[in-house]
Amino acid sequence: MTAGLLTTAHRHSRIAGLGTYRPRRTVTNKEICERIDSTEEWIESRSGIVTRRFASPDETLPAMAAAAAANALTHAGLEAGQIDCVIVAGMSDLVQTPPLAVAVAHALGARGAAAFDLSAACAGFCHALAVAGDMVSAGSAAHVLVIGAERMTDIVDPSDRTIAFLFADGAGAVVVGPSDEPGIGPAVRGADGSHAHALRMDSDWGAVRDDPALPRPYMRMDGRSVFRWAVSRIVPAGREAMRAAGISTGELGAFIPHQANLRMTEVMAERLALPAAVAVADDVKHSGNTSSASVPLAMERLLQEGAVRSGDTALLIGFGAGLNYAGQVVVLP
Repeated sequence: MTAGLLTTAHRHSRIAGLGTYRPRRTVTNKEICERIDSTEEWIESRSGIVTRRFASPDETLPAMAAAAAANALTHAGLEAGQIDCVIVAGMSDLVQTPPLAVAVAHALGARGAAAFDLSAACAGFCHALAVAGDMVSAGSAAHVLVIGAERMTDIVDPSDRTIAFLFADGAGAVVVGPSDEPGIGPAVRGADGSHAHALRMDSDWGAVRDDPALPRPYMRMDGRSVFRWAVSRIVPAGREAMRAAGISTGELGAFIPHQANLRMTEVMAERLALPAAVAVADDVKHSGNTSSASVPLAMERLLQEGAVRSGDTALLIGFGAGLNYAGQVVVLP
């Protein structure tokens, strides 16, 4: 006799709430140029960035993540005690253990929740959203908090003119809950280690220790390689995510890719042949590249500005170091 597994009735998942935290300090291109050999015009023309947010000492990763999560809970109409699991996606935490998610769950008062971190660089939020959606659909959790939180200023050399103007800080969170209708489409994901050199941390710890200008390993990036890879691979992945969800570009309300670079976003939108009615996220202009926090931050700005409405569909896709990517079509909360 073969034993069978006990299963729950099939159900779907959706994003039930959205919350963000943007650091108080706004940093202009003029201020960035005080530390690197560049101009305000060059930075804006190359990246689309006009301003970004840098966290102050009291705006720690746990504090920003918990603030974004609390806002998401309020939007969802839930209490922290109703959360079964907390997942934090990020790459900039200088404390590797205990997991940041445990500190966030504790700060929120989600005492009974499981908590773990997910490391997938700028693709982390979309990977974590897929995990949370699968957990809810499978019945192993009723409500999952997914948070993308970064203090990229902790791991970016402020004198590195190739990337010092790109990265910034912030946090975004969503509550994933059950739904009678599909609200989170199948995830499309992958990785290409042959391009691992294009976006990486310093690996020579000895050199780092000997150079007082480098108190810790910093991010290094070959921007041209990342740009070429992202455009060539993420556009087909976006089409695949729409096919998996059973929708066409004409049914999309928004395209919300990782906010790496405005030029990159514009090229992707053009190659996807998105109709003019599709809102294309451009939060990078005012938030910079916040890695795993960028997708929820960009989602919140589109909703806040009225470019999209609750119930519209959006193509999300994150991509970054690895090089790796993850994306899905979702119904906006």
